[in-house]
Amino acid sequence: MRRFVIGSARNLIESSRQKYQFERSILSSPYRFLSSSPAADSPSSSSSSSSTMAHPVSLNTINPKVIECEYAVRGEIVTLAQKLQEEIQTKPDAHPFEEILYCNIGNPQSLGQQPITFFREVLALCDHPAILDKSETQGLFSADSIERAWQILDQIPGRATGAYSHSQGIKGLRDTIAAGIEARDGFPADPNDIFLTDGASPAVHMMMQLLIRSEKDGILCPIPQYPLYSASIALHGGTLVPYYLDEATGWGLEVSELKKQLETSRSKGITVRALVVINPGNPTGQVLAEENQKAIVEFCKQEGLVLLADEVYQENVYVPEKKFHSFKKVSRSMGYGEKDIALVSFQSVSKGYYGECGKRGGYMEVTGFGADVREQIYKVASVNLCSNISGQILASLVMSPPKVGDESYESYSAERDGILSSLARRAKTLEDAFNKLEGVTCNKAEGAMYLFPRIDLPEKAIKAAEAAKKAPDAYYCQRLLAATGIVFVPGSGFGQVPGTWHFRCTILPQEEKIPAIVTRLTDFHKSFMDEFRG
Repeated sequence: MRRFVIGSARNLIESSRQKYQFERSILSSPYRFLSSSPAADSPSSSSSSSSTMAHPVSLNTINPKVIECEYAVRGEIVTLAQKLQEEIQTKPDAHPFEEILYCNIGNPQSLGQQPITFFREVLALCDHPAILDKSETQGLFSADSIERAWQILDQIPGRATGAYSHSQGIKGLRDTIAAGIEARDGFPADPNDIFLTDGASPAVHMMMQLLIRSEKDGILCPIPQYPLYSASIALHGGTLVPYYLDEATGWGLEVSELKKQLETSRSKGITVRALVVINPGNPTGQVLAEENQKAIVEFCKQEGLVLLADEVYQENVYVPEKKFHSFKKVSRSMGYGEKDIALVSFQSVSKGYYGECGKRGGYMEVTGFGADVREQIYKVASVNLCSNISGQILASLVMSPPKVGDESYESYSAERDGILSSLARRAKTLEDAFNKLEGVTCNKAEGAMYLFPRIDLPEKAIKAAEAAKKAPDAYYCQRLLAATGIVFVPGSGFGQVPGTWHFRCTILPQEEKIPAIVTRLTDFHKSFMDEFRG
């Protein structure tokens, strides 16, 4: 026993000696650990290090791709508008207008559009299922919304909307969406092809992340385009290959232009991976003819390009001579199947007649990809765990609304038709107003939620913009905001033919406010043109 104790003591002493020598060597070396000792924290050492040490995060040290990307829809003009709004709240007489009229972004409910009652009833019941068994519920909610809520809850593990779901989305909801796609197109849809996402934007980012390997990979994008695409391509390190829509033919998409830009890019060593088509168009509002779509599908098949079909405005068609056709329907009607063309279509609950932007729901339908690539897409989706459950539920409701014979059908139809017909009237009123302004021309708004007028500015105005270090259309929009409180987005944020100037205006302000917008805009425009004429 004594021998054991003596041995243990010797080991302890030797261990302490080695530890002491190690700590001395560290303290005497030039590579010091952080210490709380008085010597290390002396004022002289602290002040000298702080004076020479650069901040760890600056514009020079962050990812340059973040600096490169831009998103004009919420850019400088909107930031100025928000400051003006704060000034109006604190000092109502500070400006010659009482409110800011946001015509910059497709955000319907922020401008007074009411949600669809059936959709919100189902959401409320799913989020608080305890009230489903209460007798009062029968008098407050429609019978079909109660039934739909039960159906959806039975598809959710644990009947809990606050729980994670499968990374592609709840299987039963994907089944419903697939059935809705099949009913729309007349061709089969597979729920395993559907990835539910927080709006369409994450789905676009996911595909860019998948397709872009380096700056040598290009994506064909329309000009003008929705800035999500240019921003996403920049963030993922690719190259935007522009193709110009033809303003003279109502923003037509010419396959000859696609071929020209493709050949030019390939001659520069760019591998073009995909073609983005926005139909109905944003910001241009055109609806593609079916024959035009067939030519686009044929082009993608022949050139081996992935077709990225942004179809989030499929419900927003305002002219009787045009009809929405999904690219999947068009390609299948041409006899092309999974092995013939890679196609990704995007849908969102933010647009259409529903306008549920804040609920962040949407999906992409991915067809024509091999099983091995599909596994990689699923892996990327699983990194984000899953999209939010309310958005998933809404996506299923959008693709499977009340049908004839359901208790909610008449009220649902009245709400839907009322919103869409009002949007059509607003689009026509604004289109006519723009075309009456000096130097402004505006194509017909066939669909979507926007107008994209062209403005021919006087040379003096262009020089004034240059002096202010602004693009001419940005200068016009900034002056418009300061004088009227109306928020437009400069066309330079969407891309345009060099030497032309535009601005984007939503058709979303409530109908009773449209005359005031027209009056303010007309008065400002006359004053602006008079100021810079001659």
